[in-house]
Amino acid sequence: MNRSDRSVDLIVIGGGVAAVRCVRALRRRGSTESILLVGDEPHLPYNRPPLSKEVLGADVGIDLLLAESPAWYERRGIEVRTGTRAAAIDRDRRTVELENGERLRFGRLLLATGAAPRLPPIPGVERGFVLRTFDDAVRLRTAVRPGVRVVIVGGGFIGVETAAALAARGAEVTVVELGDALWGGALGSDLSAWAVGALERHGVSIRFGTAVTGIDAGSVSIGDERLGADVTVLCVGVSPRDELARAAGLPCDNGIVTDARYATADEEIFAAGDVARVDGRRIEHWHAAREGGERAALAMLGRELPEARAPWIYSDFGDRHLDVVGAAAGDERIEVLADEDHGPAAVAWVDTAERVTQLAVTGGFADAEVVRPLISSRPTVAELERALLPADRGTASAPANGPRAPSVPG
Repeated sequence: MNRSDRSVDLIVIGGGVAAVRCVRALRRRGSTESILLVGDEPHLPYNRPPLSKEVLGADVGIDLLLAESPAWYERRGIEVRTGTRAAAIDRDRRTVELENGERLRFGRLLLATGAAPRLPPIPGVERGFVLRTFDDAVRLRTAVRPGVRVVIVGGGFIGVETAAALAARGAEVTVVELGDALWGGALGSDLSAWAVGALERHGVSIRFGTAVTGIDAGSVSIGDERLGADVTVLCVGVSPRDELARAAGLPCDNGIVTDARYATADEEIFAAGDVARVDGRRIEHWHAAREGGERAALAMLGRELPEARAPWIYSDFGDRHLDVVGAAAGDERIEVLADEDHGPAAVAWVDTAERVTQLAVTGGFADAEVVRPLISSRPTVAELERALLPADRGTASAPANGPRAPSVPG
């Protein structure tokens, strides 16, 4: 039987970094409202970037990934329910119904439900592994040992990182990519070739222009050919988990639609993280989720939001590091600004007005935190080169690595 026995000022649905950053920002700014955080995973909220890196490579436990410790929530009076799924939102009654039938009244609501892995429509897809949660990573890590044949379907960020991590465990890894370059070609041929070289040096084989048509026990089919595969990993992207919002009548279009202040069509319901399409853009990355949660908190408090920073995506695979700052529209030309021995060190996306909309740097060639405000100003190539390539340095040695998003603390 449904019951409604309590009210909560703010209910947060979701157990990722956007949820935690929101409630942390609220408490830091003096909010004393009652807060309930509901997550469907059995763990406290944790950082996901290490899943395709450290967790696959070593026996890393969940405690090292937690966004905050259990004591942190207790000291701040934040109630957390793990392993609990929100089943429905009733906007008229201002209630959230949990899967156990409990109904909770809310004053405000934050939807930070994240995203779920896409599953390609091919026979045998249920045999494939996915990588989105800590438990997914542990299952995959357990299945892979030296000599195991692994086929990774998809050459995007997660596919590339997973390939490097599993190769380091001694697996025989093949990446199958439908396009003709890694990252779906979005980062251009130079960076793709640089990454291919790094992966091949670690024993990873890559098949471009190839579609997987089926998965069987011990193999995957690519047309008439069968590749030996003891383990198949599906890395073909994610879809926003916006089912709750859709069922509640909130506009969704490649994510929950919000304005620049993270508010949905319902002024007391906000969205942040991978599920949110904020002011026309949805970004799937740790930095966007972290900053989005903090900005949603400011909006809830009625504060002015600072100017949005340029997006920042980073990737580590093997001994390679890549930072991508900004957001290309898709019609820019791609220009290599600097090379080093290992390959391109700085790659710019230049629009028709000769302004740089996006910059990729490798190996810590430039500090991403310094680059972000530069890209936000839409510099010309010459302006960017003056900032990144002082006359007395040219394209020589790279500066010390700038700050990185945390992988495993400690």
